Amino acid sequence: MADDRVTQTPHTTVIERRGSGGGLLVGLAVLIAVLVAAYFLLVRNDSEVSKNNAITSAAKSVERTADKAGSAIDGEAK
Repeated sequence: MADDRVTQTPHTTVIERRGSGGGLLVGLAVLIAVLVAAYFLLVRNDSEVSKNNAITSAAKSVERTADKAGSAIDGEAK
């Protein structure tokens, strides 16, 4: 019978640990939350500006009407 020669060579097993992408997902979620918050703040700011402009316009209209009424009263008093 022939002799079987068994040669054992050492094997190196490399285990790479990688993240599951959880950090990336959390970062993306935070970025989206910041963008949504910024959008709503800008929309609210535009709404406030529009409201302030409408109030200013109404106040000027009331002022003009009061000036006309005052002029009419002064004209009647003379």
